[in-house]
Amino acid sequence: MTGSYLKGRIRREDIITATVAVYAEAGYHGSSLREIARRVGITHAGLLYYFPTKEALLAAVLERRDAEDTERERLSVPPGLDALRRLVALAAHNMRHPGIVDLYARLAAEAVTADHPAHEYFEQHYRMARGYAVESFRALAARGELRAGTDPEWAGLTFVALMDGLQVQWLSNREEVDLVGSLRFYLQNLLTVPLDQDQP
Repeated sequence: MTGSYLKGRIRREDIITATVAVYAEAGYHGSSLREIARRVGITHAGLLYYFPTKEALLAAVLERRDAEDTERERLSVPPGLDALRRLVALAAHNMRHPGIVDLYARLAAEAVTADHPAHEYFEQHYRMARGYAVESFRALAARGELRAGTDPEWAGLTFVALMDGLQVQWLSNREEVDLVGSLRFYLQNLLTVPLDQDQP
């Protein structure tokens, strides 16, 4: 029973990995479950055993990315300066993995329409990201570490938009767009303390 369960987990991960590659090449709408199954080396029916719909597979891809990002960058820390630094570290990680950035940018653009299977995911994702950023700027303001006159709501919204917008520009021209440097510049100009100061 345990061996069967483990085998199933491994097969699911293989399918998700193949899906990331196919999505990166063809986008969500341009991909097919049959092509994904072919790359994994299983039948279409075999893939449907693990993911009965294309939408279920898309959800698994997005959830895996979020889980990996959260664990690797420890994004579960309380809102504040350390949280913002970890988001910058996430951007630095993304620069070393352009394929997943490209996939994310494509899906985010496709998902702006309400009938896209990933629309709800991105709506929730951005709501949570904005909330996390806004709460971080509020925490900075409470500690006297945010420049006078800076609205945490606007600062948080702008930071999230800047992160994703810069990623798209960076994908278009990696030589001229300094993704991490731009994020650090934005944050440092809102702070009254060094961005890299040690947290108590």
